Amino acid sequence: MTVQQQARLDLADGALASYLRQQRLIGSTPPQLRVLAGGQSNPTFLISAGEGRDYVLRKKPPGTLIASAHAIDREFRVMKALGGTGVPVPRMLAYCDDVGLIGTPFYVMEYLRGRSFMDQALPGMQASERAAIYREMNRVIVALHAVSYAAVGLADYGREGNYIGRQIARWSRQCEASSVPLNASMRRLMDWLPGNLPPGDETTLVHGDYRLDNLIFHASEPRVIGVLDWELSTLGHPLADLAYQCMAWRIPHDLWRGIGGLDLASLGIPPEGQYVAWYELATGRSAAQHWDFYMAYNLFRMAAILHGIAQRAADGNAAAQDAVETGRKAGPLADLGWQAAQRYMAR
Repeated sequence: MTVQQQARLDLADGALASYLRQQRLIGSTPPQLRVLAGGQSNPTFLISAGEGRDYVLRKKPPGTLIASAHAIDREFRVMKALGGTGVPVPRMLAYCDDVGLIGTPFYVMEYLRGRSFMDQALPGMQASERAAIYREMNRVIVALHAVSYAAVGLADYGREGNYIGRQIARWSRQCEASSVPLNASMRRLMDWLPGNLPPGDETTLVHGDYRLDNLIFHASEPRVIGVLDWELSTLGHPLADLAYQCMAWRIPHDLWRGIGGLDLASLGIPPEGQYVAWYELATGRSAAQHWDFYMAYNLFRMAAILHGIAQRAADGNAAAQDAVETGRKAGPLADLGWQAAQRYMAR
């Protein structure tokens, strides 16, 4: 069953429409449902109920899932907690764990009308516009890491301390449990990373997947109006969260979601060092000494995530049509991660 087929079936039996009426989100006008583009993980839909009432529904994918994956309950909780803070998020409207309605748990949130960008090179923009977009992304991740997670009710949202070590162990276990083969760089990183953790630690709320295409910008201003896709959020190390976004500077543009190898100066995009310096100035944190470790860790983690997509594709329950192609990028990203590890060892 395709995601599109499931979307049609979900409204056909009337259960979802009835639930939305109970939540006072729609009236008597029959709602329309369509698949929203993008996303390898949790299927996401736009609900149009007339009279300007548009919502986003996000659900778990069907089929057998890896334990702890697709945590839409956590997505709902963290975005609800961040409402009213300096981190822009859509309003959370309803959460339903009754699998009898549409087959999996789901939540409904505000639909944000704005701009989303898939290509981090931002084609079609002026250099000054690109610079403003990147500066705004930096401002928002600074704001996220400044949130008092205890004050917003997220003290138990994750464990404090040793975030990177626990993440390495988690993704290594997931990779080892997979039937899809791992490349040599992945195995080297799984062996090397645990023994080379940087000294010192810090805990903040982290997004876990902070990047350009998970942000919604104002229709005409370089201003983020919503940070989306919080599935991997938890309490963790802020520099690991920042380095995840900065992988874009290391990943070739023609490989996957990267700006590596582009003429950044002519594009108006800040170099990696400048982007990190903005963050350091705003937060007082120092990233440079162990930066290549954070890069190696994040490239490993991203490769593990893509390896999981490859596994879902092999199992036949991937949410996106291009899952096989996306899963194949795990190996090249692991190779980049091992290169970063070698630079760290040689420093």
